[in-house]
Amino acid sequence: MGVIAVVGTLDSKGPEHAFVAARIREHGHRPLLIDIGTLNPPEVTPDILREEVLAAGDADPSAAMSGEDRGKCMAVMATALPKLLQRLARLKQIDGVIALGGSGGTAIASAGMRALPTGFPRLLVSTMASGNVAPYLGTQDILMMPSIVDVAGLNRISRLVFTRAAAAICGMVTVDCSDSSSRPVIAASMFGNTTDCIEQARPVLESAGYEVLVFHATGTGGRTMESLVSDGMVDGVLDVTTTELADELAGGVLSAGPDRLTAAARRGIPQVVAPGCLDMINFGEPSTIPERYQGRCFYEHNPQVTLMRTSAEESVVLGRQLAEKVNCSTGPVSVVLPLRGLSVIGAAGGPFFDAEADAALFTAISQHLKPGIPTLVCDCAINSPQFSEVCVRELLRYLPDQESISRE
Repeated sequence: MGVIAVVGTLDSKGPEHAFVAARIREHGHRPLLIDIGTLNPPEVTPDILREEVLAAGDADPSAAMSGEDRGKCMAVMATALPKLLQRLARLKQIDGVIALGGSGGTAIASAGMRALPTGFPRLLVSTMASGNVAPYLGTQDILMMPSIVDVAGLNRISRLVFTRAAAAICGMVTVDCSDSSSRPVIAASMFGNTTDCIEQARPVLESAGYEVLVFHATGTGGRTMESLVSDGMVDGVLDVTTTELADELAGGVLSAGPDRLTAAARRGIPQVVAPGCLDMINFGEPSTIPERYQGRCFYEHNPQVTLMRTSAEESVVLGRQLAEKVNCSTGPVSVVLPLRGLSVIGAAGGPFFDAEADAALFTAISQHLKPGIPTLVCDCAINSPQFSEVCVRELLRYLPDQESISRE
């Protein structure tokens, strides 16, 4: 029997959460009702009071239950709930979490869910599930289910949705997801324009005893990779596709935020870094490109994605930023530069080939890197077997020999 936290604003959606709790009991699991309401008294009796939630987060109860400013009250609760759920999960007192919510309840519940580790069963039934869910999910594997009707009473639609949701979270808790693999993990960043590089590197790393997780450098992919590295789930990083730095600089649509290329450096995890696809910035359809970029070099990747070539001036800034992030490394790190092209379309003869911009990038990287950080210069394009071989060899130099370890 698993214990499933049923989290909700029980002052306005008490019967709905009690209904879900009853369905969970029917499946043989034990619900743990947690109240995150901030206004009126709860409509049903919780197992964990809102005051206990706030105490777990060292929050001032008067700030979260004043009733004067609903937004501020919810914000306080949203900072306390993650700490409570983290503690319950760490002590193995819960095996999963389910919540029902409108916009306010979704914001609070999702904040708590995002604090739990990857793979922990989490299901959020929400009125917000059909729109932009990125702010609620972050980089976590939270299952978000549309409520169809508002979470406001029990009716033929809501009972159907809530019953299915309860069954889903029970199934997630019941299924055995244990993985017997003990292979250490390498995270690798890839784009369509660097696919060959990673596809050449992956079998070599796998044959050396490592499991390779590939992340698509589309903003979400970069943030997810950084999150897993921060959580200690990665043993080495092959970060050859740092293109998200360019989108962050120029306002492209695939930015991974300012913390991209920082987690491995901060944790001291071995990494090999390359300026893959720093020759491009991603936008949507041509009509969505900011007017200030009119007249630049563009390439239509597909009808929904338009790429813009980075300029020499932008390349100088990107080179400095990459070097400064690498300089913060507390573990072994190398930088590998592909002199003959940063991407498929940036190689000689390609639409984004720009020797001046590439040279500006390489010069800036070299000038700003701290002395002592190995910089390997490859007279080839990023997708050549030679470049991939150099990157893999350099990363394996920093990692333990898995074949020797297995023999021992």
